[in-house]
Amino acid sequence: MIFTETRLSGAYVIDLECINDERGFFARTWCRNEFDKHGLNSNLVQCNLSHNIKRGTLRGMHYQVAPYEEAKLVSCISGAIYDVIIDLRENSSTFKQWQAFELSAQNHRMLYIPEGFAHGFQTLQDNTSVFYQMSEFYHLECAKGVRWDDPVFGIKWLYEPPIISQKDKTYKLFEG
Repeated sequence: MIFTETRLSGAYVIDLECINDERGFFARTWCRNEFDKHGLNSNLVQCNLSHNIKRGTLRGMHYQVAPYEEAKLVSCISGAIYDVIIDLRENSSTFKQWQAFELSAQNHRMLYIPEGFAHGFQTLQDNTSVFYQMSEFYHLECAKGVRWDDPVFGIKWLYEPPIISQKDKTYKLFEG
């Protein structure tokens, strides 16, 4: 695995080192020692799968607050996504900044999102599946979100209007 820190401190793009042969390829997608070596939270306790039928589907911007803040490791296992993170850590030099990455089944890229970040994505293809690994169990009382179209962040989404859940549409504007 090749770890590249993003411009948002603590977030990493992780590229797989694929070993190719006539059958296809083999690659390591997780190694506690590698994550520990880079100072990343390696305590992954829960995995989720999101399947999205239509291109333009937007999920986000989600996060969990203390005491159950979570780090996430996100990969796209079929199709492609425009994956967006926002740094919500008040003491961070990149507070309220966002960055986007294309994750796809073709590029085999993963994104490590540290605690204190909001996360969301928009699908770039029909029938896209996203696999998440989290460092904390889901706690409804700590699950929060910020609006996908909040002018404080100014995220540039690729498809508008997006296909989005009623819950994600009703998050309040960011106050911080």
